[in-house]
Amino acid sequence: MNTINWTKKARKQLVPLPRWDIERIIDAVESLARWPDVAGVKALSGRDDYRLRVGRYRVIFTVTPDGELTIILVEEVKKRDEHTY
Repeated sequence: MNTINWTKKARKQLVPLPRWDIERIIDAVESLARWPDVAGVKALSGRDDYRLRVGRYRVIFTVTPDGELTIILVEEVKKRDEHTY
């Protein structure tokens, strides 16, 4: 089982979102505990992190191997537009 850590920035980005979207994003992030068997995840080109698509939002996260445990650090939650990445 993997550990998921949210940055302070990512938690703050959830606050203004509609409750329904927050619940969907949290459920999707919790599914990352099954890493690497997660659908909808893509590696970002030119970067060492990944993105998880949740509707019109993107969760940017990093996977760090730590022995047998993978720590998944959720970095950002952004609404998808032309300035997302």
